[in-house]
Amino acid sequence: MQALTVLTSSLWISSFSSSQKEKLLRKKKKKKAQEHNRPQGAVHFLASPLLSAILTLSIPLLPVPASFSQPEYPKGSALFQKACIGCHDMGGNILQPGATLFMKDLQRNGLVTEEEIYNITYYGKGRMPGFGEKCTPRGQCTFGPRLEEEEIKQLAEFVKLQAERGWPNVETYGD
Repeated sequence: MQALTVLTSSLWISSFSSSQKEKLLRKKKKKKAQEHNRPQGAVHFLASPLLSAILTLSIPLLPVPASFSQPEYPKGSALFQKACIGCHDMGGNILQPGATLFMKDLQRNGLVTEEEIYNITYYGKGRMPGFGEKCTPRGQCTFGPRLEEEEIKQLAEFVKLQAERGWPNVETYGD
């Protein structure tokens, strides 16, 4: 029955001129769009750019999920690049392979807390020189610039965080 209706409609439409067919098709589309609540004409063409503009302007107002924002790196990142990366690039240790900054080596060497990492950074130990302002004896301390207590605290926090993360790329973020 439906096929017969379509065939009859097709034959009936084919008897119209092309302009009549266009008018009929426009009416049919308009009626169908109204049934589905779709915008028509100029409104249809404005809806997409208007929606795009609204979304674009509202994006800066939305909070950025933590997974899409910059990684949370403490200020110690820049200090690490300046003072430590020469020997400890990517958490390693070019002078003493068993004394890396990876968690397994830190634990084995008794450097589990930030305070313990702070102390070894401040006073030094073995082949590692101390970087603290009041580091003694002088031969155990760096000959380069000394670091303030707050800077060493930031370094210890950074090293601990990086060790927990398995030493991903060391970059500076806003330091």
